[in-house]
Amino acid sequence: MLFQKWIDRRIEAYQSDLVRKYCDEVEAMYTKMRGWRHDYHNHIQALQASMAQGKYEEVSAYLRLLNHDLTTVDTTVKTGRVMVDAILNGKMNIAAQSDIPVNVKAHIPAGTPVSDVDLCVIIGNLLDNAIEENRKLPEESRFIRVYIGQKNTQFYLAFTNAAGKKQEKRGQLFASSKMTGHGFGLARVESIVTKYGGLFSADSEDGGFTAELLIPLTPEE
Repeated sequence: MLFQKWIDRRIEAYQSDLVRKYCDEVEAMYTKMRGWRHDYHNHIQALQASMAQGKYEEVSAYLRLLNHDLTTVDTTVKTGRVMVDAILNGKMNIAAQSDIPVNVKAHIPAGTPVSDVDLCVIIGNLLDNAIEENRKLPEESRFIRVYIGQKNTQFYLAFTNAAGKKQEKRGQLFASSKMTGHGFGLARVESIVTKYGGLFSADSEDGGFTAELLIPLTPEE
């Protein structure tokens, strides 16, 4: 009983730290977006000046730099929920900075009962784990794939990422070398899925890790 209370307190503290980290990441992303927009007119003036002087190669190089800069702050995934968009795109930006290719197909279907906060905790935990595992690998081996959508009458989420050696399970979840982060993160995801009457499964093998979630959709009236 005391041990369970200790575990619950550790999970609660971890979640609080996680939410604060998510807020910081989202704030940093939008601050960068606002800064880029603020500089928009300066960029246009610089391009016009170079064009007027016939410095076309300089203009081309400048445009490439601007395109790269904009790509790192542009909202590339739109699920239908603003908070979920923010966490997904924030994590994709972090992955890109670590040279981790991410493929995302995401849409929140009607009737999804999961709150924005719970969705952000689920997505944030699983993507943090995926990014952490990828960083341990050579660049050519890295990848993350995310699918969020509908499967029959269920809200379905699947996260697959490159990983090292097969991880061992302790009970229903995988062991973590840190006793924070990965281990508590998966425990938190499972508890949220269970709260909504859903199913959570995770599978580890040499070279890859997959987590799948199924949560019943609420019938539309």
